[in-house]
Amino acid sequence: MKKSNLVLSVIIVLLIAGLGFIAFLLIEQRNANEELQELAELDKKEMEDQYREFDLQYGELQKQLKNDSLIAQIEEERRHTQELLEELERTKATDAAEITRLKKEIASLRKVLKSYIMQVDSLNRLNETLVAENTEMKNQVTEANTQISHLSSANTQLKDKVNIAAQLDATGFWVTPRNKKGKDAKKAKDVKKFAFGFTIVKNVTASNGERVVYARILKPDNSVMGSKGSFSYENTNLEYTEKKYIEYNGEEQKITMYSDVEEFIEGGTYKLFVFCDKQMIGQTSFTLE
Repeated sequence: MKKSNLVLSVIIVLLIAGLGFIAFLLIEQRNANEELQELAELDKKEMEDQYREFDLQYGELQKQLKNDSLIAQIEEERRHTQELLEELERTKATDAAEITRLKKEIASLRKVLKSYIMQVDSLNRLNETLVAENTEMKNQVTEANTQISHLSSANTQLKDKVNIAAQLDATGFWVTPRNKKGKDAKKAKDVKKFAFGFTIVKNVTASNGERVVYARILKPDNSVMGSKGSFSYENTNLEYTEKKYIEYNGEEQKITMYSDVEEFIEGGTYKLFVFCDKQMIGQTSFTLE
């Protein structure tokens, strides 16, 4: 009888110890979950602060400008930033997929903001110079500023490439607006066709074979000129103006493309972006009167 009581006592002690151990594990798990929740909340808070910082910087840029077209472009990007911030504020810190998507948007927004900062800085320097110089010097500064802008764009492209060793790169851009007789046109109202081209630089590490080159021309209001379809780029689809199939063999290759103008276009600054292999490989801009 005493032996049975002893066994029962041992079993009870073991059960109590087991329950205690299970309670300990549950408390540890709860503490771990709480720590992960706190980290997720901190990460989300840092992201919200970055979005708000982008919004403030866009506001500061707008104060420095008198160019209505550029102000409107910046305002559009600012609204986009505010919309993403509102999405983030509505998103739970534990929604990993949505948090990851919005975190990727931060990298994209940072690139766009950087490009506008460079444009504003360039415009400010140009304006300061123009005030102190005569008409002849103004023309020289404008030409120099255009060259600097092209170099800056090329450098930005190089920094943003994920796999620079194998990615194609385009340089030496030129754009020639033409009238209905095929001659050079300076005024927007006379333009019936654009001839443009560039050079794909030598890259022996890139794989050889057929490529599709997409050209995307943006009008002064940032709409796509003569959209003929779309292509995939950074988890989205972008409209393109023209595309061309090329056979790439690793050597330097000059590309020429044409685009008929079948819509009303106005004077202002136009932007030309070129894409290949789901990457932007070059860009330039030109102005029509």
